[in-house]
Amino acid sequence: MDYTEELFHHLQDGIIIMDGKRQIRKINKAAEKLMGWHVGDVVPFCSYCETRKLAAHEERCYLIANQGKVPYFESKMPRMGEYLINVEMSNALIYEADDGDKHYLLVMRDVTVKNQQEAARLSKKMLHHLTEAKEAEHKRLSQELHDGVGQSLYSVAIAMDNLSMAIDDEQLAAYIQEVRDEVGKAMEDVKFYSQSLRPKSLDQLGLLPTIETLVKSLRQKRVDLHITVVSNCYDRLSPVAEINLYRVVQEALHNIMKYAEATEVQIIFEKDRFGLQLIIQDNGIGFNVEEEKEGLGLLHMGERISQLKGKTVIQSVVGEGTKITAYIPKNELIREGD
Repeated sequence: MDYTEELFHHLQDGIIIMDGKRQIRKINKAAEKLMGWHVGDVVPFCSYCETRKLAAHEERCYLIANQGKVPYFESKMPRMGEYLINVEMSNALIYEADDGDKHYLLVMRDVTVKNQQEAARLSKKMLHHLTEAKEAEHKRLSQELHDGVGQSLYSVAIAMDNLSMAIDDEQLAAYIQEVRDEVGKAMEDVKFYSQSLRPKSLDQLGLLPTIETLVKSLRQKRVDLHITVVSNCYDRLSPVAEINLYRVVQEALHNIMKYAEATEVQIIFEKDRFGLQLIIQDNGIGFNVEEEKEGLGLLHMGERISQLKGKTVIQSVVGEGTKITAYIPKNELIREGD
């Protein structure tokens, strides 16, 4: 039994057999659907052939001009009665008669989706590099604040302490103490900003201890907010996973503190053999996800999880609270050398 005809029409790629004048002699269903052409139609010139410079007596069709020896070619082709679409083409000379009549096999594939996927991949890659550069700069600034400004303020504070002990004038001593208190506040601010930019403990101790430190500092600011951290994951993760997960938790807690009016927050890290799940949920006022999904905070959280090839789901009910769930596959969590 000959299945040639059935195979011809069931192939996903568009298949066309055309003569030297580009008239279609045979066409499969995929090509008809893709381009809207039929047997007897003339294959139009693609956007490249329409404008390319020709040598004397050269055939305008690039594929025919090269006698079917072009293995791969991408251009825009006019679809019948509509618009230009991106197509990937290859061709071969399959028949040549003694009288010079030639038939060419033309294979076509719509690459619009492929190009969109490639653009998305490049965009994601660029975002990944920008995030890395941003985090590297945060780390540098954090170090500068701690080792530069922080140490200078510490030296000033020590000098003022020594000065106040050497002064007998009570009024002057009180004034120096006031200034010393302000220097102490400035030191605390520098420490806070340094920690916010890039916590040292993230590189030294890992994700969970750093989040515990963050939560401890927030508890001091909001004594009415009860935050619990639950985890079965105490291993060190890859640096890119640790910083991105930390930023997601940091952003979520910032939003909760600013908008949620919550009294209870739970942060859960649950690791299984396939990856890691992060859940952040509160009992706050909630919001309409559809209306707020384009908010920068939510977008940034999604982008960071996406960089780890993970998925993010945000659920919220007005008056009942919000739940953020993220899942990161195992391969993105492994540190080099583990």
